[in-house]
Amino acid sequence: MASVNWVLALLLVVAIVCASDPELERSELDAQRYLGELEPEILARNNNATELSWAYESSISEESLKQRNDAASRNAIFFKEVARELREYDYNSFKDADLKRRIKKLTDLGYAALSEDKFSQLVDAISRMQENYATAKVCEYRNDTNCNFGLEPELTLKLAKSRDPEELKHYWVQWHIVAGKPVRKDFDEYVTLNREAAQLNNFTSGAEYWLDAYEDDTFEAQVDAAIEQIRPLYEQIHAYVRYKLRKHYGSEIVSEKGPIPVHLLGNMWGQSWDNIADITTPFPDKKLLDVTDEMVRQQYTARKMFEMGDEFFTSLNMTKLPPTFWEKSILEKPKDGRELVCHASAWDFYKKDDVRIKQCTRITMEDFFTAHHELGHIQYYLQYQHLPSVYREGANPGFHEAVGDVVSLSVSSPKHLERIGLLKDFVMDEESKLNQFYQSGLSKLVFLPFAYTLDKYRWEIFRGDVKPEHYNCKFWEMRSKYSGVEPPVVRTEDDFDAAAKYH
Repeated sequence: MASVNWVLALLLVVAIVCASDPELERSELDAQRYLGELEPEILARNNNATELSWAYESSISEESLKQRNDAASRNAIFFKEVARELREYDYNSFKDADLKRRIKKLTDLGYAALSEDKFSQLVDAISRMQENYATAKVCEYRNDTNCNFGLEPELTLKLAKSRDPEELKHYWVQWHIVAGKPVRKDFDEYVTLNREAAQLNNFTSGAEYWLDAYEDDTFEAQVDAAIEQIRPLYEQIHAYVRYKLRKHYGSEIVSEKGPIPVHLLGNMWGQSWDNIADITTPFPDKKLLDVTDEMVRQQYTARKMFEMGDEFFTSLNMTKLPPTFWEKSILEKPKDGRELVCHASAWDFYKKDDVRIKQCTRITMEDFFTAHHELGHIQYYLQYQHLPSVYREGANPGFHEAVGDVVSLSVSSPKHLERIGLLKDFVMDEESKLNQFYQSGLSKLVFLPFAYTLDKYRWEIFRGDVKPEHYNCKFWEMRSKYSGVEPPVVRTEDDFDAAAKYH
């Protein structure tokens, strides 16, 4: 008994000694004070950078680009100095877990770890790729006098609605020429600087740096396993769609076995196939779930679509959109001729209630769901806007999209669409249910191997496993392996098709 008491006494002494390191306690308090003083400056800089990014993406010009990139360079210098200051602390020995995490996130510099010249080179390369994607135009099919077809909305609508394989091939080929080829050199520069930045942050490659954000050493293996788990179901839906497309287009265009020509799938990249549900659905005599015509009949506007989304969220006891959202958002494509990034996006400006959406909204069911998806991001912003700046982001790089998609799935149910008066005379029998499940599969299931391919492809490039001279060949090898699709024409290393999808 005496020996037990002796051990307990010793442990108590050790605990007291460890708990009362005055120097460490002072250091921890000093770090806490420093972060508190720093926070307003970080929020102000993040706000300014976001405002300048918004200005550029809302009206693309050399001046707005210069202002955005100059701010990015200034912030890189600022955060590099902040990281240097914070690394003076032995923060891993601090007791406050939240303080340790905040410091760790602020000392993770990302691309700002590069020298000023190389950081500017990286920002410029990314900007050129982004601008090319946003402003690329092609000529109308069989009409060379109209060469003002952009991705949104013209090409997106053509790929979704046309059933002429030659027209679809024309738009696919032309888009990949203007969106992919011109940025090959910029992508090479980006990969080189990405690798250098990763190594400066003590990672072996950009792949490891990206994966570290998930905070799970087994994350890549989990993703690999998930794709293998869904493969049997994916192969069944793939074979069924190929059979239906062969019946529609003929065996000279769609083979009995092998990959599906990607331009026939209703989407420029074959990332989702729900736009071809009308020619592939299992029970074509049953009415498909599509409320686009009813939206038009009820004279829906872009604003009304977002107002309906706002009502949906408030019905779940979530936050009503602030007045500034309606004042500052861009919900329709401007008609003043300016170039802008039309891809739907949600924005947090690091100020209370300053959240916005930029979307070139069309009056369609698809865009109605997209509006709700983007509003899911906005709700996430509003829910964490009281947190420190380092926590005003998704829990991991995929979490924001997951929030948005959960909401979209809820809104797309027949029950909800009936409740809001958009779905009328829709009989939900067994055949209609199967059609609906099939549509969901075309939208969500087939997207998984597409997204997986893009990440796997970039990880392999960042690690140096795919050399620049094999970029395009490897891309189509992986698209065939994981998605079972192929390009409509022969591709070579003179092409750079991965870059035809920027977002």
